[in-house]
Amino acid sequence: MLPDGSNPLAVLVQEFEATGINAGSYAALASQQAYRTASVQSVRCDGELAKVHEQPAPWVGLHVCTVSLQVLEQSTATRNVYVTPVSVMVNCPPASTAPPDRCLMVGFYASPTRIVY
Repeated sequence: MLPDGSNPLAVLVQEFEATGINAGSYAALASQQAYRTASVQSVRCDGELAKVHEQPAPWVGLHVCTVSLQVLEQSTATRNVYVTPVSVMVNCPPASTAPPDRCLMVGFYASPTRIVY
């Protein structure tokens, strides 16, 4: 799932920063009493995604979805609304590594090169 030779922590930081938050922006947003909320607009999973057809999940119970989020960013000075895609991976029963009664998120990708369409 990760590019060959990559550091998993570096990939996580890259994907988190792709959401628009890094150390510098966090400090600036905090000083403006800013916050961000999101709601799901649509979800497309597994068979609906062309890239999953090309490269299926390596085990039963691992699902990949592209979620379109409507994001509201608001501060004391501005209000911004936009829609953005995020790829989410969940591990569900019957996978042996999944909890017996629910799914568990195992990864997300927010940078455009990692979104699964």
